[in-house]
Amino acid sequence: MNLKRIHGNTYYIPGATNIGVYLFKDKYTLLVDSGINNQQTRKITEILSEHNMNVKYIINTHNHIDHTGGNSFIKEHFPGSIIYASEKEKLYIENDLLFPLYLYGGYPINYFAKNFKRSKENLVDETIYTGINKINNEKFEIIAIPGHAEGQIGIGTRDRVVFLGDALFSEEIINKYSFPFLFNIKEQLDTYDIIGSLDYDYFVLSHGENIYDKKEINNLIEINKNNLDKYFEIIIELLNQPKTKEDLLEEITILEDLNLDLKEYYFSLSTVAAFITFLYNKEIIKYELENGKLYFYKG
Repeated sequence: MNLKRIHGNTYYIPGATNIGVYLFKDKYTLLVDSGINNQQTRKITEILSEHNMNVKYIINTHNHIDHTGGNSFIKEHFPGSIIYASEKEKLYIENDLLFPLYLYGGYPINYFAKNFKRSKENLVDETIYTGINKINNEKFEIIAIPGHAEGQIGIGTRDRVVFLGDALFSEEIINKYSFPFLFNIKEQLDTYDIIGSLDYDYFVLSHGENIYDKKEINNLIEINKNNLDKYFEIIIELLNQPKTKEDLLEEITILEDLNLDLKEYYFSLSTVAAFITFLYNKEIIKYELENGKLYFYKG
């Protein structure tokens, strides 16, 4: 891990979750997300310290633990630091049972507590809203880009850099995990259009090795769209015969040779549910309840 300048005062620290860094004139920094755990966040702060930078602000793009897992470490080791999040994501960040609750569909088994529950209280200091926001006398654009998470936001800096969280997936991620974790398909499709309309020169994803220019990000949008279209076609074809949500995931797993552990199973099942919701609301599919099983089929 090391600190890389993107342009001007905007940097990032590449890692399992890329961390955005904006350097203010007073040598304080704003982080875009905080990493997955104390170990990653400690390394981030050590790297910043080597460059005589101090953490003062964090904006969380969304609530998932690989983006917020270092919040409490920052609060503990940098007194007076301020954490921002959108109104919807604040709810999930401060109540870490909510994410595994909706993922599992009821009170979750202990496995989920181990993977998603934070060991310390995780409070958001200030709610941040879409539009231009001033932090430490610098302006940042906050952009609503939901789909992967309900209240996910992007952050644009004056250096014409925008951090996109998990609103897009890199080609490496799609090749490795082609069935993406999505909360809302309609909002995800709208987010593709939003990103395509953004007037920035540098685009940063939370997971991926590249910094993208405008032409490259538009190409990546099409790759993401095409990947979703592929799964639309697969699901609609499979629903020529009635299938439960679990049946659909089983057949998708076989057709696409997906290798799922328990966590990935529930991520994928949630994505299947998001596709079903989109298709049902578009009146493309119908449902039937029979002997305690909920079937969906093309109508």
